[in-house]
Amino acid sequence: MPMSNNVAQLRISRDLREAELAIDEALLKQSALLSTMIKARQDTGAAPFMGHDAMLRLSKSQLTLLSAGGELARVHSSLSRIQQDVLGYEGCPDNVPMDGQRFDDQAAA
Repeated sequence: MPMSNNVAQLRISRDLREAELAIDEALLKQSALLSTMIKARQDTGAAPFMGHDAMLRLSKSQLTLLSAGGELARVHSSLSRIQQDVLGYEGCPDNVPMDGQRFDDQAAA
């Protein structure tokens, strides 16, 4: 049975929000890990650059997540335009990262 426009909109909205929250949660967990790594180095009296390579890799991983978040914002913007075209209106739930504002693809590129 085909999906109605309303059901599609609800499912996409739910899954998009979950994806946005997952990126935020991953960033928080990685930040906690970095903090723990630095604190462990200090508390154990390890050399100042012990684990530096691992911290650099973690930092690169965080940058990758931030880039993914930007791409997801672009997805959100594209889906908002599709919603306007197909359903004739635009609206995002409260507390979404875009807060109802369009994400400018050119400015972010």
